[in-house]
Amino acid sequence: MRILLTGHKGQLGRTLLPLLTAHEVLGVDLPEHDITDREALLALARDFRPHLILHPAAFTDVDGCARDPALAYRVNGMGTQNVALAAAAVDAEMLYVSTNEVFDGYATDPYHEWAATHPINAYGRSKLAGEWYTQHLLTRFYIVRTAWLYAAGGRNFPHRIIQLADERGSLKVVTDEVANPTYVADLARALVALIATHAYGIYHLTNAGIASRYEFAQEILRLSGRTHIPLTPITLAEFQRASTPPRYAPLANHAAAALGIRLRPWQEALAEFLQEANE
Repeated sequence: MRILLTGHKGQLGRTLLPLLTAHEVLGVDLPEHDITDREALLALARDFRPHLILHPAAFTDVDGCARDPALAYRVNGMGTQNVALAAAAVDAEMLYVSTNEVFDGYATDPYHEWAATHPINAYGRSKLAGEWYTQHLLTRFYIVRTAWLYAAGGRNFPHRIIQLADERGSLKVVTDEVANPTYVADLARALVALIATHAYGIYHLTNAGIASRYEFAQEILRLSGRTHIPLTPITLAEFQRASTPPRYAPLANHAAAALGIRLRPWQEALAEFLQEANE
């Protein structure tokens, strides 16, 4: 199968590449390729003729999206429109990676795949725009929502917690932001399993279980041998940032689980991630 992979230099794209060696893969990413350039993307798709476009490329700086909503829409919304148009032009399937931030966080139970969306920040609104284009321009698509991704290299929550713990000697972390910490390696394997099914639709793929940012940080400190670092719980209201995250936005995996695709508990995934980071 020929696969066009957007954002192949990003944390998810880099992790997907070695899992796709059985396929012919063409990676596209900045600065050589820009998904906001519709004509160039269409020309590339018509030349390569992919059977599937995997589309994890995105402007994922949530606070950056809040500061520049127009850029968020241009990349995450209209950029995804371009990717979907390219898929339509060559009759390809498409998998779009979305986010739990398409929900408002006012729920009391984890969000299922058919729950009503209602984003409350620019990042969530721009990613929902990408979902809209995917659903309205294509008939063969997967929309995969995930949450709180972390991977080796680059910026991620576990490394940041460890860095700040060592620099400051104490931490303050919010207790009222709740979701599913998700290891990119586990998500990538689940995506590869999903595209083999050709069972199109909307999916929620995260590591099993839920946690607050505080509980996530607590486990990071425990697993990294830093339980001596004082950890103080605070609220979102006390933590000033440009974006407003949904308070309670864990995702429930019903659709993929029906296909036999499940991710392990987040605590197990985090332990493996930290162990590998120290090797």
